[in-house]
Amino acid sequence: MDFDDTPQEAAFRAKARAWLEQHAKPRDPNAIAPNLLGERESADVIQKAKDWQATKFDAGWACLTWPKEYGGQGLGRLEAVVWGQEEGKFETPPNIYGIGHGMLGPTLMAHGSEEQKQKYIREMARGQVVWCQLFSEPDAGSDLAGLRTSAVKDGGDWVLNGQKIWSTGAHFCDWGMIVTRTDPNAAKHAGLTYFIVDMHAKGVEVRPIKQINGGSGFNEVFFTDVRVPDANRLGAVGDGWRVAITTLMNERVAIGAGGGAGRYRDLIKLAQETRRNGRPAIEDSAVRQKLADFYIQSKGLQFTSYRTLSALSRGATPGPEGAIGKAVGAPMGQEMAHFALELQGAMGAVADAAIAPQDAVWQEMYLGTPGLRIAGGTDEILKNIIAERVLRLPPEIRVDKDRPFREIPTGSVK
Repeated sequence: MDFDDTPQEAAFRAKARAWLEQHAKPRDPNAIAPNLLGERESADVIQKAKDWQATKFDAGWACLTWPKEYGGQGLGRLEAVVWGQEEGKFETPPNIYGIGHGMLGPTLMAHGSEEQKQKYIREMARGQVVWCQLFSEPDAGSDLAGLRTSAVKDGGDWVLNGQKIWSTGAHFCDWGMIVTRTDPNAAKHAGLTYFIVDMHAKGVEVRPIKQINGGSGFNEVFFTDVRVPDANRLGAVGDGWRVAITTLMNERVAIGAGGGAGRYRDLIKLAQETRRNGRPAIEDSAVRQKLADFYIQSKGLQFTSYRTLSALSRGATPGPEGAIGKAVGAPMGQEMAHFALELQGAMGAVADAAIAPQDAVWQEMYLGTPGLRIAGGTDEILKNIIAERVLRLPPEIRVDKDRPFREIPTGSVK
């Protein structure tokens, strides 16, 4: 595999950089990656993110891989990667569109009617509305197919009742995609249906969850007699699991190796700036050995992501590489953060950006990465996927797979 730009990619990179230089301020390459804790949820930051997305869209730099008829540019994955690499070198607002553009847009394009695509995808690409994913439930745990939020047909509408949890960004989103149970008499994977839901509709209540790292990016979302038009159904009745799988496959690619690989340079800098036994910590052989371990893991994740990109550039569906990237990347991020706090000594216990080294990014990361190990599939779920779909090991025994959902015991008291 040749990792250098082709002449066409080099020309595209130069064009992207020229536009960015006219519209954004270059990022200091030696600066620590920003700690965005709390800022991502503020109205001011969200509006700046919307303004930046609209500027990119109007100039033809938004959702590059999406079809032109829906507001994209019809380009390949590699051009999108090149754009992302160049945009990352400039100071831009935080990306609040990871779920919409990375997971829900591709799901809508794969399973939506032409009317739904025309109605939603272009405005999704321009970013003036933000989308969230409504999958997890308190009673389902890691078994998404065990969800209990119901949708009952009533004339031309469906009436939704139930609760979702860990819904990222739901408190500032306009639309959501939700999986519901429409047939409790069917087997649990067969009785599901997928909908687009208006987050401002009557009966939708969003409650932000205060997290251990001080942020409130996740939410509980309650649905009480929420009416959703049948026109907002995505896919056939009872086909929600197949639609949801499309979302999940794209989710694991989008989250991928986001655990800690991107902060390796900051960890090196921290080891250079902190001292151990009166000398820079980076001169300690044990520290250097640990940094080497992280470097090897980072490179493994990088080359695994290249395999994903190669497959996607050929038009293939995201494969198990996304699960591998997340299964390795998320624990690695937590381990890197733990190591960084050890390097800081007593200051590692201070989660105050004003006085802690590197704006307390490692304290935030240490407290936040356990959530990343759950989001988009727990470590155990991902290992099951790798075992069954990559290593071809015998599947886990699932005694409830073909049983009517209403007959499956639950530990909850209703």
